[in-house]
Amino acid sequence: MKHFLEIDDLSKEEILEVLELSRVLSPPKVLSDVSVGLVFEKPSLRTRNSCESAIFQLGGLPVSMVSGEVGLDKRESAEDVARTLASYHGYIGARVFAHSTLQRMASALDSSGSDTGIINLLSDASHPCQALADLATIQSHFGFQPGLKVAYVGDSNNVTRSLAIGCLMMGMDVSISSPTDYGFSRAERERLRLIGNVGFFTDPQQGIAGADVVYTDVWTSMGQEEERQQRLSDFAEFTVDSVLMSKARRGAIVMHCLPAHEGEEISREVLESKASVVWEQAQNRMHVMRGLFLFMSGVRPRS
Repeated sequence: MKHFLEIDDLSKEEILEVLELSRVLSPPKVLSDVSVGLVFEKPSLRTRNSCESAIFQLGGLPVSMVSGEVGLDKRESAEDVARTLASYHGYIGARVFAHSTLQRMASALDSSGSDTGIINLLSDASHPCQALADLATIQSHFGFQPGLKVAYVGDSNNVTRSLAIGCLMMGMDVSISSPTDYGFSRAERERLRLIGNVGFFTDPQQGIAGADVVYTDVWTSMGQEEERQQRLSDFAEFTVDSVLMSKARRGAIVMHCLPAHEGEEISREVLESKASVVWEQAQNRMHVMRGLFLFMSGVRPRS
């Protein structure tokens, strides 16, 4: 696999292999003498730190660049940026606004014959590295039991899409609860239904009923700040609090990709509860990045 733009660029078997490689604590230095260019159109805390740490652990050099330094499609085209960075780096990770930017970068490298791969660190369409960390977290608590229910509550966004695809691929059931007008399109719903058992709800209490995993995300993402007040009103009944959690199965865990906004999508009580695994989930961002680079390198640790 040269590029990683969405979670289903990997097969089920390949996801399992990445997760297994993520658990290797003393990995071979597959990035020795290799640098990795990390482009951030959007600011980041977990993504930048997890990527840089994983690259360091594999013997590589992370080179991070923020938007003003690169100017995708402003100072120069995304295609030219990709070809330039490929002259220096073995991999390019990019956290961008438009998914099409990643596709254009990957296409430019393919057409030029470059061996450098593009890794999606977040786009408006997907967040596959987050989904890998989510799957690693679920696996550590439950394994991938058939019929395990993952309930997402909130805006149907890039995180939701990658999470749902990944969970369905691994044989889990998924429910997605979003207010009217904040759910996936009919085409997107059909795409998910073709993968596995998924339900869509506008009542979060129905969606969360009997869930083993309860997942939420911010109601207002970067670039949606002008919609904040309207979103606060529209999502008022979608806070993951102790009342909503009482509908989930006993022993359910709570996940959040962070940053969390206390009293909006999640209550502080739930965030700090025994059910919360959000800090483990955040740490897994680093582990799965290490596993992903190992997988993409083609080098496998000796057993």
